[in-house]
Amino acid sequence: MEPGDPRYLKRRVRGCTLDVHPTEKALVVQYEVEATILGELGDPMVGERKECQKIIRLKSLNANTDTSSLAQKVVEECRLIHPSKLREVEQLLFYLQNRKQSNENQEKKCISPRDFKPYTGVELDEEASINNIDEYVELLYEDIQEKIRGATLIFQLARNPDNLEELLQNETALGALARVLREDWKQSVDLATTIIYVFFCFSSFSQFHGLVTHFKIGALCMNIIEHELKRYDLWQDELQKKKKAYEESSENQNLKKEHEKSIKKYQSLLTKQEQLLRVALCLLLNLAEDTRTELKMRNKNIVHMLVKILDRDDEELLLVSVSFLKKLSIFLENKNDMAETFAVEKLARLVPSEHKELLSTTLRLLLNLSFDTLLRSQMVQACLIPKLSSLLADEGQRQLSMCILYHISMDDRFKSMFANTDCIPQLMKMVFECGEEMDVELISLCINLAANRSNAQIICEGAGLRMLMKRAMKLKDVLVMKMIRNLSQHTGPTKSCFLDHVGDLAIQITEQEPEEFVIECLGTLANLTIPDLDWALVLKEYNLVTYLKDRLKPGSAEDDLILEVVIMIGTVSMDDSCAAMLAKSGIIPALIELLNAQQEDDEFVCQIVYVFYQMVFHKATRDVIIKDTQAPAYLIDLMHDNNAEIRKVCDNTLDIIAEYDEEWGRKIQTEKFRWYNAQWLEMVENRQMDEAGEPFLYEEDAESFIGNGDILDRHDLFYSADGIISADGAISPEFYTELQNGELGQTGYMSSVSNQFVPSVQIPTDRPVSAYGFRPEEQFFYSYTTASRCCQFT
Repeated sequence: MEPGDPRYLKRRVRGCTLDVHPTEKALVVQYEVEATILGELGDPMVGERKECQKIIRLKSLNANTDTSSLAQKVVEECRLIHPSKLREVEQLLFYLQNRKQSNENQEKKCISPRDFKPYTGVELDEEASINNIDEYVELLYEDIQEKIRGATLIFQLARNPDNLEELLQNETALGALARVLREDWKQSVDLATTIIYVFFCFSSFSQFHGLVTHFKIGALCMNIIEHELKRYDLWQDELQKKKKAYEESSENQNLKKEHEKSIKKYQSLLTKQEQLLRVALCLLLNLAEDTRTELKMRNKNIVHMLVKILDRDDEELLLVSVSFLKKLSIFLENKNDMAETFAVEKLARLVPSEHKELLSTTLRLLLNLSFDTLLRSQMVQACLIPKLSSLLADEGQRQLSMCILYHISMDDRFKSMFANTDCIPQLMKMVFECGEEMDVELISLCINLAANRSNAQIICEGAGLRMLMKRAMKLKDVLVMKMIRNLSQHTGPTKSCFLDHVGDLAIQITEQEPEEFVIECLGTLANLTIPDLDWALVLKEYNLVTYLKDRLKPGSAEDDLILEVVIMIGTVSMDDSCAAMLAKSGIIPALIELLNAQQEDDEFVCQIVYVFYQMVFHKATRDVIIKDTQAPAYLIDLMHDNNAEIRKVCDNTLDIIAEYDEEWGRKIQTEKFRWYNAQWLEMVENRQMDEAGEPFLYEEDAESFIGNGDILDRHDLFYSADGIISADGAISPEFYTELQNGELGQTGYMSSVSNQFVPSVQIPTDRPVSAYGFRPEEQFFYSYTTASRCCQFT
């Protein structure tokens, strides 16, 4: 407004509110300024409102501060706060005084600009002022030392976030800094480090990333890091040469002094280089928030650079490198790069570490990498299992260690390696000490380890199994029962430990218990193939026959429970009295009905046929199966199933049936002959079709060496024997039966090949304890083909 203008400006502060700063010991004052232009008569003409904020930092606030006096002082010195808010200020100060500084203990997402302090040789006694920024920029045009001084003063300003907005407006200062860095970074490490510090302060805030990208500071930092790593390799080579020369002539004092001098110089250069690498990596880590920028870094081999830095000893530099690798590891391409550079081997060197934050970050990176099978193998080769096991005692690192160990334990190749560490005793101690709620990572790791025989023996030592059973039964803990079930599958002394707990398991097999819990109890009992166990007594005492029969009905329960019931029946059927008891209860027709309903499920079919296999060993149940049911007919239909395990079980069961029943024996042999003959004819037909499209071996119009007739019509080619060859030249099924029974003479072509096609019908001396233990070394004449399941169930 011009002098003498009757209009004037009126300002008023409204709506003052108070709050605490989220991270610092400070009060935040939010207020609104209302500016109004008044006319000649004092009437408002133009009005404008603006929201403002003031931060009152309380550096002197500590646990012993008198908050009442401090609140009075704050109200007196800050005119924005009305005296009526004195009580509110006092309450906020009391809250700040007692607020826990939890942020100091948490993992740092990024390094704060305030964490960086100029190192020796760059400190300045003078204090920078934002009003003298132009003078500092002029220093950037002088010699190297003046450039360092100017950059350091600007860095002092940039460390205060309140100055960044004003520095952003000064394009001359930022442009000069970028130019000096680009032109002179090789001449002075101090200069390069200080200028990168300035741009790192900007990179700490996402809204300034465009500025840093505009001056191409990220690409320049990549070049600097690559150059410094090459310099480091040269330093190492030079030191090795001087060390070698000194060792070869240890009496030469000059070489000794030169070697000591080189080491001191190397340490000084290394300190400055690591400071430069650290701030450059922090800047790049901030810029990597943008995945497109991160991809550009990856294309310039950032992963290889970071892995190479893992050989260093500086913990702060290692922390930045590992943090960067952890961020990169979530992408497949970066993970593959880490596998190629053997990053796991270098990370294993950092476990354990006295630097808690470095250790935690390293474990998080290893956890990301442990999802890959190849990298898990590298972890085992790097001896990480005992190292991680030792960290289970550290409550701060326990969770991460368990997760990595769980991933390693998923591979059967590595389960046995846990037995040679203190991992299992530590885990068992944690299981017994935890309350009703158990960490899922803990019990999951225990379940995997229990699947190994060596581990199972350690787990069951002493009162281990008894304590697990007690917890499982008390809490109805399904996961603990899964662990117990895995323990029960191992032969030897481990399985014998379960004799004392058969009753505890059997009493759980009721309709009142949770179905998932019953499934695990049934599975555990089904694994107990112990000769000393009286299954008949168990079935009677706990009335299990009725339960097992009722659960065989399709739809009576979930398929998982019904399958466990079938497996349980197969186990107890090894006992003569149990098999008879089950046969009398009508379980065999129920199994056939279930087989009809579940004919498309290979697991159901295999286990049901296994029950038939067990029962044909006993005379009482054998007669029931052969004479009173259609089980043999179902087995014949399944004899050529696609599933190899089903074919094995069927063949062994049918061999026993054929041994004890002549009528079924002829049917079985006829079916085997029919199947083999059909396959042979199909093979011949396919061969003739293939030969029809091929040219003659000699002349184009030559006659085939067998003439124009069908080779099957050449009866003169067959050996002559009465009763073997019929009038039409076909082999009868009766001949096949006589051949298998050994009634055919030792002469003739067929007798010479019979042994390699027809299996002997002998009962094995030792029955298998599961549906998958059937004489794998025995070969059958039809085993080279597959067939679709042709069960004609009604």
